Amino acid sequence: MRLPYLCRRLLINGLDIPVQLQLAGKKPWEVNHLDTMELWKFGDYKHYTSLSLLAAIFDIPTPKDDIDGSQVRQVYYEEENLERIVVYCQKDVVTTAQVLLKFKGMEIIPPDNITIVP
Repeated sequence: MRLPYLCRRLLINGLDIPVQLQLAGKKPWEVNHLDTMELWKFGDYKHYTSLSLLAAIFDIPTPKDDIDGSQVRQVYYEEENLERIVVYCQKDVVTTAQVLLKFKGMEIIPPDNITIVP
């Protein structure tokens, strides 16, 4: 789950943690977040399943067609290309939503029906 990382970065950057991410003291069943990795485990002891693999399994376009998470640091610090990282993150969000639709037995949203708002 990337929530701990997100919360740490929010604090480091002087931003408030949204109520939805304030999980301190909550029991696992009180947390209303869905994690595609947890959903895919089905109680198994697998430690990791990538979003890219889940996308491939469900025949969803991969969000990793340009860069992946391991390259974000280089793109930010060396290339100073924040826009490229923004596009990468937007693709991750769309792919996560599509995977969740498949988990629910629903059809994915056609690419023509997806609008990225700047």
